[in-house]
Amino acid sequence: MKFIYAGKGRVTRKETVVVLTILSMLVGCSHGPSVEPLSIMEKEGGFEVAQGDAKILFYQCQAKSLDGKFKRSNYIHPLYGLDEEILTEDFPADHLHHRGIFWAWHVLKIGDKPVGDSWVTENFSYDVQDAKILNQDSQSSALQIHVLWKSPLWLDPAGRQKPFVKETTTVRVHNAVDDIRKIDFIISLTALEDEVYIAGASGQADYGGFSARIKMPDGLTFTGTNGDIEPKASSVDAGPWVDFTAPFQNAGPVSGVTILCHSSIPGYPRPWILRRKGSMQNPVFPGKTLFKLPKIKPLVLGYRLIIHRGNLSIKAIDRLQKQYNSTYAGNL
Repeated sequence: MKFIYAGKGRVTRKETVVVLTILSMLVGCSHGPSVEPLSIMEKEGGFEVAQGDAKILFYQCQAKSLDGKFKRSNYIHPLYGLDEEILTEDFPADHLHHRGIFWAWHVLKIGDKPVGDSWVTENFSYDVQDAKILNQDSQSSALQIHVLWKSPLWLDPAGRQKPFVKETTTVRVHNAVDDIRKIDFIISLTALEDEVYIAGASGQADYGGFSARIKMPDGLTFTGTNGDIEPKASSVDAGPWVDFTAPFQNAGPVSGVTILCHSSIPGYPRPWILRRKGSMQNPVFPGKTLFKLPKIKPLVLGYRLIIHRGNLSIKAIDRLQKQYNSTYAGNL
C-alpha cells in the first residue's frame, strides 16, 4: 500500500506533517486568525486525521479481525466528536461484523454468480491499493483511497483472485466552525467485469450501502426533516437526512452526528433503516433490487457527516442539506 501526497510521489510521515503545518500557518497569516492545522498521518493499520492535538477520525487501511474472524478493512473507526468523544463502535458484541462508518452490501453478483458478501465480509476482501492526500485548500484536507474488490469465488485462469470492482473513495475533512465539522464521503464504484450487481439484504429490512455503527446510549434521539423519528423493524421515510444526538460521554453534554445524503444518489431521498439498540443506521441503497454497476462512468454515492456539539435545529440541518446539494461537484 502506497502513501502519496497530491499524487506527486511518495513522502514520509514527517514530510507530510511539515507540509500540512506550513500550509496552515500561511493561511493563518494571510486570511486572519490562525487555526490549528489539519493533518493526515500514517499510523499502524491506517491513517489518522487530526486538527492540532484533537483526533477526528481513523481510516482502517489494513485488514483486521477478531481472532481471525470478521476480517475487514476500508472503513472509519474511531470517529470522534468535537470534544474527542468516540462516536462509533467496532466489533460490537451484537453484530461483530459491524464497523464504524462503512459502506457494504449483502449481495454481490457477476451475472447470476454470487461473489461474496461485503456486509459480513464473507468470501470477500478489500484490497487497498494506495492512499494519497489530495491538494488541500485553507478549509479542508482529504484522503483518497483506491480499492479493489476481490473474492475467492471469482478467479482468473491461473487460479488467482481477480478484482471485479474498482472503488475510489475520497474522505474530505473540513475545519470545525461554529460547533460543527463537515466530513464528506464520495464513493465511486466501477465494474471491472460485465454484469456486476450489488443489492442489500432481503426480507423486511433491506439494509445496504453507507452505514454508521454509532454508539447508542440512553437518551439517543432520532430527528429528520419532519421532526422526531421512531425507529421500527422495517425501513422508514425520514427524508434526505437523519440526526443522531445523545450524551455520548456518559452523563455529559449532548453531541451528535447527522448523515446527509446527496440529491444525486439514485432514488433520492432514500428510505432509512434505523435502530435504537444493537445495530447500525443506514440510508438504504439500492435496497433488495439488484443494481448494475457501470463499467465506463462510475456510480458515485455522496454523503456528508455533520459532527456537532450540542443540539442542531431542523431548520439549521435543512439549510446544511440545501447547501450540500448545491455545492457537490461529483468528485473532490
